[in-house]
Amino acid sequence: MNGPHDLGGQMGFGPVAPEKDEPYFHAEWEKRALGVTLTSGAMGHWTIDESRHARECLHPADYYSSSYYEIWIKALETLLKRHGFVMDEEVAAGKALGSGTTPKRVLKAENVAAVLAKGGPCDRPVEAPARFEAGDRVRTKNFHPTGHTRLPRYARGKLGVVEAVHDGFVFPDSNAHGGGENPQRVYTVVFSAAEIWGEGADPTLTVSIDAWESYLEPA
Repeated sequence: MNGPHDLGGQMGFGPVAPEKDEPYFHAEWEKRALGVTLTSGAMGHWTIDESRHARECLHPADYYSSSYYEIWIKALETLLKRHGFVMDEEVAAGKALGSGTTPKRVLKAENVAAVLAKGGPCDRPVEAPARFEAGDRVRTKNFHPTGHTRLPRYARGKLGVVEAVHDGFVFPDSNAHGGGENPQRVYTVVFSAAEIWGEGADPTLTVSIDAWESYLEPA
């Protein structure tokens, strides 16, 4: 979706100002926000793609005025309500008023390190042969879905060249909405700066993205 998260190529936000030796957390509550989000996801009731989409759906004014972990917590509240773990009344009261949904599984403290080390691999086998090869000219589709997508807005409807062909990965556009993993091949596609940014772009620069096969058309 064209949400507030998709900032690539947008103007008016000022320069990027990296923080030297930036800490992992800027406040103690952020540690808890990360922990609560991860353990909630480990219950097994939503995918990482649904979690991402919940963050994208925040109102732009809310999204831009929130810190990184504030966005996480606000999206988590949406997910917990959606899946029946909490009600609005419980959020307002700050305590449970009923039993709610029973978790499919519970991540215990002694298993956290092993689960984090394992991660959440999203590579999957695909049987169909690759539609494109390295060196092929392709054009990304120009669409504006209301649901989740991993094709950046700035790279839609653009002409590029396939640089690398990868194996299959979970298709986030369907996985975010309960439509199944539907794995597809992923391609690294390279665009000239002029193709992306237009007139006046630095001719020495290129932009590359990893694009699922259904995002691409032969050029």
